Formats: sequence, structure tokens, C-alpha cells
Amino acid sequence: MKKWIAIVLSILNLVLLVVIIVLFKPQEKHKQIFVPVEMPQVIVNHNLPDSANFAGEVVPLGNIFVREALDKELQINSYWHSSTMQIIKKANRWFPVIEPILKEHGIPEDFKYLALIESGLENVVSPRGAAGFWQIMKATGKEYGLEINKDIDERYHVEKATEVACKYLNKAYKKFNSWSLAAAAYNAGNRRISKEFKAQGAESYYDMFLNTETGRYIYRILAIKKIIKSPVTYGFHISADDLYPPLSFETIEVKKSINSLSDFADKHGISYMELKKFNPWLRNKQLRNSKKKTYYIKVPDSAFRTLLK
Repeated sequence: MKKWIAIVLSILNLVLLVVIIVLFKPQEKHKQIFVPVEMPQVIVNHNLPDSANFAGEVVPLGNIFVREALDKELQINSYWHSSTMQIIKKANRWFPVIEPILKEHGIPEDFKYLALIESGLENVVSPRGAAGFWQIMKATGKEYGLEINKDIDERYHVEKATEVACKYLNKAYKKFNSWSLAAAAYNAGNRRISKEFKAQGAESYYDMFLNTETGRYIYRILAIKKIIKSPVTYGFHISADDLYPPLSFETIEVKKSINSLSDFADKHGISYMELKKFNPWLRNKQLRNSKKKTYYIKVPDSAFRTLLK
């Protein structure tokens, strides 16, 4: 009997010891966890302006359907945050290149926004094969004197492509006597706009019932123009340091073939990637020049090289 009592007491002592250890064990301090307070995103309707114009032509905002079309594009581009933010940054780099060429050809400055909505100021290629900032088709490029082959595609040469766009727009303006219709024709073609204009008995672009892309075209330009001119109004707070700087450069005259553009870049103290950024019209890793034509290849100047460290 005494034996069993001793066993029970031993067990109780063991249990008591465990309890004491647990109760008096030093406790780790709880780490403070930051739980962010979720704030609801505030979505506001951006009001339409009292008046608007495209290339000096009045936009008839008294028409409810015109107002709704512009309202749609203004809201879309205001809340398409990442894309619109990039567009604002890139405009700072490329508008100074495009603006003087437009002016030289008598094209209203508003047409710089046309390049922006065509490509987002990226050297993209459409499913139909239109390429570069101005989305020029291969046949159109060659018709207007651009060189397009395996080594070179001047649709990606911003200055030369802008020249072609100006020539096309001036031709369309002479036909329609309207910059709005000239812009629509840039998207849909002179023949289609002319055909629809006559068939519908329209008096302006804003009277026409067009396919979705061309029907939105001018309104997209107007919306992005409004946002870029007053970004803070539409919720885009971008400091000057965040804008992409213009590409400042020197030009190298070339009258012979270049077997390796990579070696050419290295010779001039830059990488192949940097050479391509300055000269996207060079489409191959070499430049064949059997006809001894003169080309001007851009390389970053001393000021821009400080940004390439």
C-alpha cells in the first residue's frame, strides 16, 4: 500500500514541477506587427470642359453623343493609371523631337497626340504590319521615300517617320479641308473616310457613324491632350525628375558597310543596347551599304553619357 502511495506522490510531484516550469517560463516579447489600414480607393468622375477644340476646330460639346464619347475617353485614360503615367513620362522625351517637324510642315501641334495614341510612343508593330511611333504601313513608307529592308527600317526613325506623317496629313487636309477628318483618314484611310462622309451626308467628323476605332480616335486624342496638359487635375502627380529626359546625341557619318554594330558601338564607348535605343531604325546586327549611301548614326553625347553609368 505504502508503495502505491509513494508512486502516486511521485507522479503528483512531477506534474506540479511541469506546471511550475510552464507558468514561470520567461515569455518572448510579442513582435509588433504593422497591419496597414485599408483605405478605399476614391473614384471620382472627371468633369468635361466647357469647351474643347482639336487643331483649332471647335468640338461640338452641345451634342450629347459628342459629350458622352469624350467623357468615356476622359474617364478611361484618367483611370488607366500605369499606361497613362508612362505616356506622360515618354511625352517629355519625344514631343520636343516631334513638335518642330510638325511646325515646319504646317501641321497643328495637336497632332503630336495622334502619334501618342497610335503607338504610346513605342516602336510597336500592329497585327497588320504598321510600325513605329506613327504606325506606318510598309507600302506607305516606301511610297513616301522611307528605306525599308532587312538592315534598315526608317519607319522606326522618329524624325523621318514624322516627316512622312506630315506629308500624309497635309494631303488629307487638302482633300477634306478639315483637320479632324484628316486625323480620321490617318487611321482609316482617305478612301474610306471619303466614302463614308458622302454616303452619310455628314458635315463633320462629329456627325459620322464610324467603326469603333476610328469613331473613338479624335476623342482619345482630346482626352489624352487634356490629361497631359493638366496631369494633377486627373490624379497624376509626377515630379520633373520622374519624366524621361530627351535623348541628347552626336551623329556619326557612315558611308560604308558596318560588319558588326556591336563592335561599332564598343568603338564609340557604348553598348549594343544603347546604340539600338538611339537608332531603332537599324534592324539587323550589321549595316550593309554596297551603294555607299550616307547614313547618320546617333551616339549619346557627353551630357547623356552621365546617365549611362
